[in-house]
Amino acid sequence: MLLRQNSRLRVHGIWQWSLPAWAGRLPDGRSYNTCPSAGACRHICYALVGRFRMPAVLAAHQRNLQLTLDDLDGWAHQMRDELTAQRFHGAAVRIHDSGDFYSSAYLCAWLSIIRATPSTRFYCYTKEILLFREHVEPDPPPNLSWIYSLGGIHDHRLTPNDRVADVFPNEEYIATTPEWTSQSRCDLDAVSGRPRIGVPANNIPHLRARQGQRRLGEMQREEDAARRRRRARRLTSGGCTRSAEQSSRPTAALDSPGALDNGASTDATTPAPKRS
Repeated sequence: MLLRQNSRLRVHGIWQWSLPAWAGRLPDGRSYNTCPSAGACRHICYALVGRFRMPAVLAAHQRNLQLTLDDLDGWAHQMRDELTAQRFHGAAVRIHDSGDFYSSAYLCAWLSIIRATPSTRFYCYTKEILLFREHVEPDPPPNLSWIYSLGGIHDHRLTPNDRVADVFPNEEYIATTPEWTSQSRCDLDAVSGRPRIGVPANNIPHLRARQGQRRLGEMQREEDAARRRRRARRLTSGGCTRSAEQSSRPTAALDSPGALDNGASTDATTPAPKRS
């Protein structure tokens, strides 16, 4: 079940587990959303294009999702058995080079796997901040590292104390922001060392054009601001006397001066949103 298909991870001996990214439909007709907290990231997601959408690759990732949906306990048992192999002792496993922790039950299944295999190092990028606040942060397994990635609908829940990653337009941009460190050398750098990690955008022309010179966190703040304006207009047009400020979401901690350089999920089988 664990593979080394991602060339950037394989060169460092990192194994990975993948789900299909964001929203779609399984062969049996069930719709899914494996990234329920995705926000602006869905507009520039590398896992929604290229090799990730090749029929064989997508089918394999959907089979992984089906295993977790149809028999979560059975899947967790298989995963624990696989991880007893000698090749995983002292190895690193990235959970999700596509997809995310789509439900509490799925996250807790991973926690049981991680605790059962202490000789393997696990790490992940995630936008499921609320799930991690509830299930991981109070008592994290010592062999699990994680980093919150900007570009999700719960970015405003992050604080300056959280380890975070942001997608930059290019490596040169990261180099101009001393508070941020690139993970280009090795993906494991994202979960060790300095707490502000810059990820250079993948060289996918139409996605880079869509991102422009913005960081992903900036794209999310723009999206949040547009949502607040729409909400305020709806309230005003409906005769409500609440002000736009009162109707807006609380200001993101990461937007505060001195924070990040200005810079409760459901089951995966929820109706798939329309793609932008």
